[in-house]
Amino acid sequence: MQQEQIWDADAAQRYDTPGTGMFAPEVLGPTVDRLAELAGDGAALEFAIGTGRVAVPLVERGIPVTGIELSLPMVEQLRTKADEATIPVIVGDMATTRAPGAYTLVYLVYNTISNLLTQAEQVECFRNAARHLAPGGRFLIELWVPELRKLPPGQTATVWHSGPGSIGLDTYDVLRQHVVSHHFRFDETTRARLFRSPHRYIWPAELDLMAQLAGFELESRHADWTGAEFTAESRSHVSVYRIPPTR
Repeated sequence: MQQEQIWDADAAQRYDTPGTGMFAPEVLGPTVDRLAELAGDGAALEFAIGTGRVAVPLVERGIPVTGIELSLPMVEQLRTKADEATIPVIVGDMATTRAPGAYTLVYLVYNTISNLLTQAEQVECFRNAARHLAPGGRFLIELWVPELRKLPPGQTATVWHSGPGSIGLDTYDVLRQHVVSHHFRFDETTRARLFRSPHRYIWPAELDLMAQLAGFELESRHADWTGAEFTAESRSHVSVYRIPPTR
């Protein structure tokens, strides 16, 4: 299934959950704080800007943000919050599409680099970020750590969420480094709703090598947006790569 088919009008309408989930203040607040700090006095470019979950509050903090987004329905949902003059968006894929202007920060949050389903595309995403940055510029990626240690021998699925009204599980193809994320939502009836999205998972060490190929150096890696230490038990990471100031 193509990404344009996954992120259709229905997905865009259901994406925003104000005040809860990834829109909860305790989730979004530290994200915006960190990005504003890294952008400094410059402008930011968001790959896969979506409905503006992060871009809108970042602009409200005074940081100019431009976006690249493949899904027209997601952009249309963003337009209910901010017009083109406030948050310009270029429609295209994050691996090849160029945005006008100069940026001190390019960022890619909430595991979205894994929507690129080949290693070659993921490397090109790093190279595209580098093309938008001057020496000293930074590329930030938020990404989950593959949970292969949870896979019992002979099984291919892990449950990553279980709660009232919803359950999430991932099915792994370890040969291709692919995973399909399944999101089930249900109520008191016998019916359930399923949303699925394919991903190519990336180990942190592989991500670092992709960065090197594009001319970046790893500046920092933390387990979350608040700066917690990244350990072998961390389920995700926020990694900041930098173009050397004197490349």
